[in-house]
Amino acid sequence: MQYEIDTRPLPLVIFKHLTRYIIIGLIGVFFVWFIHLPPFSGLSSAGQKAIGVFLLCVMLWLTQMLPLAATGLLAVIAPPLLGIMDSKAVYAYFGNQSVFFILGAFILAAAVMKSGLSTRLTLALLTRVGNSPKRLLLSVLFIPLFIAFWIPEHAVAVMFFPILLEIVHALKLKPGRSRFGASLFVAMGWGCITGGVTTLLGGARAPLALAILDSTKQMSVSFFEWMLAAWPVTLILGLSAAWIVPFFFPSDLSSIEPAVAALKNKMFLMGRMSFNEKAIAVLMIVTIYAWMFLSAEYGIANIALLSVVVLFVFRLIEWKTIEQYVNWGVVLMYGGAITLGVVLKDSGAAGWIAERFLSAFLGRPFLFVAMLVLLATILTEAVSNAAVVAILLPVALGMTDVLGLNPRFITLAIGIPAGLGYMFPMASPPNAIAHSAEFFRVRDVLLPGLILNLISWLVFLFVAKFYWPFIGFSMK
Repeated sequence: MQYEIDTRPLPLVIFKHLTRYIIIGLIGVFFVWFIHLPPFSGLSSAGQKAIGVFLLCVMLWLTQMLPLAATGLLAVIAPPLLGIMDSKAVYAYFGNQSVFFILGAFILAAAVMKSGLSTRLTLALLTRVGNSPKRLLLSVLFIPLFIAFWIPEHAVAVMFFPILLEIVHALKLKPGRSRFGASLFVAMGWGCITGGVTTLLGGARAPLALAILDSTKQMSVSFFEWMLAAWPVTLILGLSAAWIVPFFFPSDLSSIEPAVAALKNKMFLMGRMSFNEKAIAVLMIVTIYAWMFLSAEYGIANIALLSVVVLFVFRLIEWKTIEQYVNWGVVLMYGGAITLGVVLKDSGAAGWIAERFLSAFLGRPFLFVAMLVLLATILTEAVSNAAVVAILLPVALGMTDVLGLNPRFITLAIGIPAGLGYMFPMASPPNAIAHSAEFFRVRDVLLPGLILNLISWLVFLFVAKFYWPFIGFSMK
């Protein structure tokens, strides 16, 4: 056995091991101090405690000292323990229909991936790129972008990653040396991210935003309305990425024939479509149609869960598979975030916070929207995009009445850009997965990612101001 001797000073070693507990302790001390302060002017005791819980969760989400799910559960248990809200009311909000939609979407995505349907679709498209490196790069960008409309973006990245590894292996590309190899992984990550904001299926941040809107304002945005609002942003950002990636990562290959041959061989080994693949494909088409055109009448959660039941009726998937594919922690985190938004509203805390920030934006609502979008874009580079929605949306919705803004407009203005983080691995799972291949370093994507972030901010504001009013999402 080999042993490694730590030669650092003992106090430094002890401090490193205790850092996490020290930070959690300081956050806890601040929380206790804050909730025991005399209530601020115009704020009730319950409202001040609600703000304390909100700050506690924000600090834990920002520092990631606890798993997101654990912080979400803390947001559920703290209000009744502190006497802010009754336990029955708090737990009722935890069971919001959007939580069950997220759960149903995850299970359906698991069935698509486990059956091999998603891999077959990807290979079928990739094998038609010919021998052009540029066409392969554009395919690696736009195929995940499109698939992320219907499957969570992190699942698309997980599915696409091993296929890209086979491509770079067939082309004998070396990590850290091949610019073309780096461009493929960057394009995959950016494609997943850009496509993931287009519908309610690309990432659970969108259902979370709708749940907070429903719980605090009793309003909603349908599946089709969200997609109608987001697609111009997706299209323009996809085209922008198609220009930025090859500009910063120019190709060092003239032909990709070995990669195409490897993909065709993999497609051949998959054989014909199985009954499971065909049945799941039909079920997904029917489900997506129902989400787009029948969700207003029957509800997106009911449609999702009915489709899940159909999966098990025809034995298209086993429960053991579901346990492996579904991120249960995300479901718990979202339930807590929804509850936190309601607690802020019902305690009067959201309205009080809004009043304190209104003076800077009175008479300038578009400036308020521009700052919200910018803040969401910046925060999502360092914090879970779901946490960004949970932090910003309850407060922003509290300001809509006084500023005369449309709550549905504000929900989209936070829910969509909160998923657009292109610079850092922690910005989104697709970025982290792409970075794990080690074909590029963080510093390699800082400038191109910053440029795409800036473009996304400007594009979003342009689309929101000039396109959204024509589809029923006016600012006021």
